[in-house]
Amino acid sequence: MTLPPSRPGLIADIGGTNARFALVDDAGRVLASERLATRDFPGPVEAARAVLGRHAGAAGGSPDRAAWCVASPISGDTVSLTNHPWTFSIAQARAALGLETLTVVNDFVANAMAIPELTPADWIGVGPDVPGRPDRVIAALGPGTGLGVALLMPDGRGGWRPQATEGGHVTLAAADADEARVIAEAWKTWDHVSAERFICGPGLVTLYRMLCALEGRAPVHDHPRRISAGAEGDADPLARRTLDMAYAMLGTVAGNLALTSGALGGVYILGGIVPATLDLFRASPFRARFEAKGRFRDYLTGVPTRVVTHPNPAFLGLVRLLRTPPPETTARGA
Repeated sequence: MTLPPSRPGLIADIGGTNARFALVDDAGRVLASERLATRDFPGPVEAARAVLGRHAGAAGGSPDRAAWCVASPISGDTVSLTNHPWTFSIAQARAALGLETLTVVNDFVANAMAIPELTPADWIGVGPDVPGRPDRVIAALGPGTGLGVALLMPDGRGGWRPQATEGGHVTLAAADADEARVIAEAWKTWDHVSAERFICGPGLVTLYRMLCALEGRAPVHDHPRRISAGAEGDADPLARRTLDMAYAMLGTVAGNLALTSGALGGVYILGGIVPATLDLFRASPFRARFEAKGRFRDYLTGVPTRVVTHPNPAFLGLVRLLRTPPPETTARGA
């Protein structure tokens, strides 16, 4: 008896700017993939249909299961992206696409779940070359359109259990006088200055404009890529100062996260911004600030910090979710 070929799975990494879809086989191999701008579609169902219309035939048919990660907290059936107007029902999306199961998790849950799948070729260490403790918490965070944070905790059975967080929205504390001036300037506009206010793509623009205002200069950059380009080779010292300050702030937040969670397994930096500016990041105050915790400096010296360079780590985590979907975030057909 010949068994019918299995149908592909549909995975998607949905952010505030782009959505990356892929059809994968049972082994997790990508059969087809496409990146779409979220602004071009009214919601993820329409975006998924566009991808399936172009690729499902060549990938072996329509998918019967899906796992998506989104830049949003997941607390029920209705999902609203934090930095984008998309809102959708998990159950209705499952039915509309004819899926047996649809699992939806926070984007940094998928990123965290990818970490056990990574090899040393998929990351670059920043700071002391120390091994992470294999039996302790791992922290994942990184700036993109927002600032994502998640934890990966040992499950006691040789595996891992992810924990979604909204750690990007913790209150940002100043660690020196320059940061205190910037935060005081931000208070003129916002009553709460979160870590994400400065440590993300739009946040780089905000931080740059704040520094320009404090220096009495007119801003000349209006996009994070232009700020990063200006920081290269010190072509624009204020742009370089912006990157250095943002990465120092990221070091503060990462160190706080490691202390709070006991992330002796390591802190992994993901998202689109740091890998794209890796030389600037490695030369920044990030690691020095990460360790600058007074009496607990030695504690943090033994924690590795690694920049993930894999082109799409969330896909690795989503493939794991296709195989073992958690019941609390999965809609199933009747």
